[in-house]
Amino acid sequence: MNSGYWTTCTIVCWLISAIAGILVFLVAREPTSFIAALLVGMAFAAFLGLVLTRLFCTSDTAGAATSVETGASDAQADDGEAAAAAAAEAQAKAQAEADAQAKAEAEAAAKAEAEAKAKAEAEAQAKAAEAEAARKAEEAASTPDYDGDGVREGTDEGSRPAALSGPRDGGADNLKEIKGIGPKLEKLCNELGFYHFDQIAAWTADEVAWVDANLQGFKGRVTRDEWVAQAKILASGGETEFSKRVEDGDVY
Repeated sequence: MNSGYWTTCTIVCWLISAIAGILVFLVAREPTSFIAALLVGMAFAAFLGLVLTRLFCTSDTAGAATSVETGASDAQADDGEAAAAAAAEAQAKAQAEADAQAKAEAEAAAKAEAEAKAKAEAEAQAKAAEAEAARKAEEAASTPDYDGDGVREGTDEGSRPAALSGPRDGGADNLKEIKGIGPKLEKLCNELGFYHFDQIAAWTADEVAWVDANLQGFKGRVTRDEWVAQAKILASGGETEFSKRVEDGDVY
């Protein structure tokens, strides 16, 4: 029998059975032998103990067994919960470490990409600057020394004349009345901020040199066609033979 069998009820029942067995032994000794009386007493005690425990102690032993089983189940459940909690904690820790590593890798990749982009932009800017410098050098080499200072400066020859953002009230002058200025050159002059005869008439030698160097596709035309001299006449209200032909529609 296991320890769960010996409850208070079973102990009392067997104690009563033992006493009853002793009484039976004492009663049976007179007419029989000692051995026979002892066997009868022991048999009666065993029978009575089984009957009494079965009648009165079944619920106690069952409860004890159930209690033991419940305790074992609870212990197993506690162990299972502890194991599950430990596994969940380990999984959460592993996930946190994986997330941290992924974040670090993403940040490192973003940093490397930004550095590569900055490097590429710097290299592109350097190449563009080199190309611009080469272009200016080539342009300067191919542009005459309009201001006569002994240095070929390309579009930086002389000094830029004062320009307007648009024609004055009354509209722009017909710059095509200056010989050497056709429709394309008139448009280019307007883009550079030159709309009126008096503007051109006021150009100094350095300013003429700048315009000569910056008339893309028409460099040197100011000097070759004597724009300033013609503009002075037209700005004062006079006419030239060419301007008369333009007014009469014989040119354009």
